[in-house]
Amino acid sequence: MTYRHFKYEGWLYAFAFLLALALRLTQLGAMPLTDAEAAPALQALHISQGAKPPLSPHPFYILSTSVLFFLYGGGTNFLARLMPALIGSLLVFAPLLFNERLTLRPRPSLILAFFIALDPGLTALSRQAASPIFAIAFLIFFWAFINKNKPSLGGFFAALALLSGPSIWYGLLGLGITCAINQGLQSRRSSKPAPELETIAFDSTTTDYQSPISNLHAKRPIPNPQPPIPNYQTFLIPFLLTFITAGTLFFIVPGGLSAALASIPAFIKTWLTSSDVSAGRLFLSLLVYQPLAVLLALIAIIRGWANGSFRIIPLSIWLLVSFLLAIFLPSRQIGDLAWALIPLCVLAAMELGRSVTIFPEERREVIGVVLLTAFIWTFAWLDFSGLVWLSADSREYTMRLALLIGALILLLLSLLLVAAGWSIRTARLGGLWGLALVLGVLGLGGTFGSAGLRGLAHPELWRPPSMPMQADLLQATVREISELGLGNDFSAPVVITGINSSALEWALREHSVSVAASLDISSSPYFVITPQQTDPILVAAYRGQDFTWRQTPLWNAALTRDWIRWITLREMPQSGETIILWARDDLFLDK
Repeated sequence: MTYRHFKYEGWLYAFAFLLALALRLTQLGAMPLTDAEAAPALQALHISQGAKPPLSPHPFYILSTSVLFFLYGGGTNFLARLMPALIGSLLVFAPLLFNERLTLRPRPSLILAFFIALDPGLTALSRQAASPIFAIAFLIFFWAFINKNKPSLGGFFAALALLSGPSIWYGLLGLGITCAINQGLQSRRSSKPAPELETIAFDSTTTDYQSPISNLHAKRPIPNPQPPIPNYQTFLIPFLLTFITAGTLFFIVPGGLSAALASIPAFIKTWLTSSDVSAGRLFLSLLVYQPLAVLLALIAIIRGWANGSFRIIPLSIWLLVSFLLAIFLPSRQIGDLAWALIPLCVLAAMELGRSVTIFPEERREVIGVVLLTAFIWTFAWLDFSGLVWLSADSREYTMRLALLIGALILLLLSLLLVAAGWSIRTARLGGLWGLALVLGVLGLGGTFGSAGLRGLAHPELWRPPSMPMQADLLQATVREISELGLGNDFSAPVVITGINSSALEWALREHSVSVAASLDISSSPYFVITPQQTDPILVAAYRGQDFTWRQTPLWNAALTRDWIRWITLREMPQSGETIILWARDDLFLDK
């Protein structure tokens, strides 16, 4: 049986790509760069200006972005994030390259493309400079072209993957453990006596082979899930050429190769440092941002292990391994879940693809169950949202909690009655698409939030920590005072003292910025930026204005009520850092 295309498949893939591109490019430069984003962006800017700064272990991002900065004549927030947005958008075409191995039918592959386009985590990473999206996309494309027996393209993307930063080693570690476990399971199965051919049934409503459960049977050998062995000569030549030329920007920046090798100690360092991100926050992130994918993946895993699916079992192992690595990584961050999102989306798409076919004679019943399921879930969500405004020890809180539990029980009983009165298939299809409708809307809201389209006032788990809040206001203030006192927006140099912030240097990148451990007042700089403190010397000769700088949500101090408020309203208590901009007195007209 071969892969079958349908009439509008190409147009739908194009629509998925445009949708992904729109989500990743809309207001891409509106949010200021964080310290983690600004450090490699500054290196790219310096390279575009002819300097040779030491490079952090993100050579592909730095070198490719430096080309954009050079062509534009400077750096902007939009250009600093453009390469991740483009590569993250191209990832929606990956299912096309895996169609024959993922499934024999086109629907799950297309559904997977839309899952990738709309996923909150992948969208957030595609809108962050020097993010793991490069490693994910290039490793997936490498795997895809090796699977297609195209080693030249596989070597090209393998080189780009190794230039993508420390995250590539995290992904390779997860895949290596997954392959080892899967090989162990296969060896155990092969050691048991079994017939050469297995009786396999194919249900027209599914996308995966099943054990014999219907009247349609066929004798077929189990396919080998391993990719073909590549031609190493045709693989190594494109790999080495790409690694050397792209890693040095055509020999202009030789330090790119050492930066690529520096990703190994940077990865090892992540196992030696700790973070304040709890494991529970990772669990909550999946439930809040990917509720539909989690539900569908759980159904697919249960079905796949019960039927011995050679597609679902390796994917479920990859999902579990990637999630456990993110949990046990000492320096864990929410972005480390990105490697688990790929098998999660694949499993969800395969399960949803089984429920696409609805026969004409059952459409009315299925639509009725869909509407009933959506109505009960909407009622349950509104009831859950009302808990925000009530005290946990009040009678109204207890009543709303009881209503929430009752609504879920009512939904379960309703589906059981539909299964008994009509058919199990009607209950399954209606319940699944009802949940897909409601949970899909919730997930789409998470996508808009993680993309930053709600603004800085609404914290998100997928957003980088310590977000500069008033970077644009600070930049505008320095420009206005410089123009007022010197007649030029950017002629006044700025001295930063006592603050370690690459984002601050990036915000003032069009000025001459110097960073000093302590201030030499005898130099009498036009602008000085310090932490919030009172310096008598500065007070005597300067005028100061405070700005809110890095702001961090208090995730670890949040109570249950705070989490409910965040889930429903995206509100969370935050701690802020204040800095002071000091401007020399003679820059003002009244002097």
